Amino acid sequence: MAITKIQSESLNLADTYDFTGTVTGAGGVNTPAFSSYMSSDFSASNASWTKLQINSEYYDTDSAFDTINYRFVVPSGKAGKYFFTAKTACPGVDDPEDFAISFYKNGSRVEQTDAGVFSPKTDATLFASTSYSWDLSVGDYIEVYIYQTSGNAQNIDASFTNFLGYKIIE
Repeated sequence: MAITKIQSESLNLADTYDFTGTVTGAGGVNTPAFSSYMSSDFSASNASWTKLQINSEYYDTDSAFDTINYRFVVPSGKAGKYFFTAKTACPGVDDPEDFAISFYKNGSRVEQTDAGVFSPKTDATLFASTSYSWDLSVGDYIEVYIYQTSGNAQNIDASFTNFLGYKIIE
């Protein structure tokens, strides 16, 4: 009846309308969700994938981000589709050296920036980011690694480094 009334009369937006029905299947929450960062710079090895030491959190709704092992772990009862994004920066990289960022799932590299970011000049700060989504099971974990080819170890800039993710509402 109410739908017919709305269709046959114009709505006055100044009026107050009370909803007395029940809505099912609408809404939801994007949890678990976390936003994490590195508390200080750290040194990344040359020409090898190095795990970012992301050891601090802005928030973590389900205590699913492990600040000791620097990874997100899907908690019990929270399997599903997840979205992640990560970014970082590496100063002091010269031409033609490069820098890349990658996600690791359960210890294996699965997604990275295309071929990395190549330095256009001497002592450049290179920025890299990546985003990806997975259908994850309880206990699966996601980590962030970087790769740089400067010829020696380089400091990774904590002020530009973060990793966040959340469960997608299904």
